[in-house]
Amino acid sequence: MSLEHLYEQGDSDKPVLLLLHGTGGTPSDLIGLARELSPGSAILAPAGQVRENGMPRWFRRLREGVFDHEDVVYRSNELADFVVSAVKQYDLADRRLVGVGFSNGANIGVATVLLRPDALTEMVAFASMLPVPSPPALDLTGSRVFLSNGTRDPMAPLESNEDLVARLRERSVDVTVHRHPGGHQITLEAVEKARRWLSA
Repeated sequence: MSLEHLYEQGDSDKPVLLLLHGTGGTPSDLIGLARELSPGSAILAPAGQVRENGMPRWFRRLREGVFDHEDVVYRSNELADFVVSAVKQYDLADRRLVGVGFSNGANIGVATVLLRPDALTEMVAFASMLPVPSPPALDLTGSRVFLSNGTRDPMAPLESNEDLVARLRERSVDVTVHRHPGGHQITLEAVEKARRWLSA
């Protein structure tokens, strides 16, 4: 599986960061964030394959906040297949791989953690929601997820993020939760906490 993507070689002792842009974004959108989170890390940044009013996305939605769950599953598998292929292509099999995503990118990332642990077991998700209502009952012991959400985010309601936390923990994922008083954004405090989580 080949997706349009950017790849930047990094230090072999640093994690490889899988960057997953938000709606309307590009593979280069989160490079600055990646540099803040883990300077020197290799970067693998694919592009979302779905278009909504001309804007790239990772999966279809029926309306704002209502996801096409079948498409989430399909696109998560598509992303996972790409990751597995890219790990071979760039000789990353012995390297730690961590997803980093915002909004729609965070949602496809956590969906991939839930559905395809062969491809992704660690995820930093900013402004995420529960992407699939009934993920398979996999034992995801060893997987780690950092979630940062605003308590006043109209686009990623806290209730849905709390449902996501519950689904992850039911499957034995090690979940770290960060809350901030803002909206649909990545705060400086969230970046610092995510940076520390990455280095743990």
